[in-house]
Amino acid sequence: MRRCASPSWRSRRWRPELLVERALTLATPGSRVIIGITGSPGAGKTTLARELVAGINSGSDVARAAYLPMDGFHLANVTLDRLGLRGRKGAIETFDGWGFVALLERLLVERDHDVFAPSFERTVDEGIAGEVVIPPEADIVVVEGNYLLVDRPPWDRIAGLLAETWFCETGADERLARLVVRHSEHGRSPEAALEWASTVDGANALLIEATKERADLVVSGTAAI
Repeated sequence: MRRCASPSWRSRRWRPELLVERALTLATPGSRVIIGITGSPGAGKTTLARELVAGINSGSDVARAAYLPMDGFHLANVTLDRLGLRGRKGAIETFDGWGFVALLERLLVERDHDVFAPSFERTVDEGIAGEVVIPPEADIVVVEGNYLLVDRPPWDRIAGLLAETWFCETGADERLARLVVRHSEHGRSPEAALEWASTVDGANALLIEATKERADLVVSGTAAI
């Protein structure tokens, strides 16, 4: 297991430009690196990842960085129904963890062609195959997902594939408020949204928060890049 970040680094408030600079220093000429952004549901991982990619690419003539969400590896709803897991969608066992790990391994060695990956469309609550494209020129891939630091198979193979993993941290009350809005916007009643955010998302957060000590860096999820 990689050495964790020191407490002094954990408590540091990282400015946006320093996060971009840090990401760029991790790049190695002639190879590709993957930076992981993890954190509990509603922490702001997607915003952080997307804006980090935009910040890296803003200073380059080519798109050096690409964004890869783990959410595309949700199991299909028909599979969740068959397994009796539909009511826990988003829990670690409702993802194709082995497929996700295999994709990360491919990204580190397949540099002469586009690598395609699935995305997740919340309006239909399903993954979409091949919508994400990682082009050959992208030498930095920013991958975002809940379970990047979980210490159980197959997830425990991920840390060794990443140059660094950053934990996106936001207070529990703020995360809950964001999740209620998100679930409400996608069809749940306010009561159902709060129930899901408190129970399903809340249970997932307990597992994810316990992985924070394995992160190389802890980044605020309340400050935009």
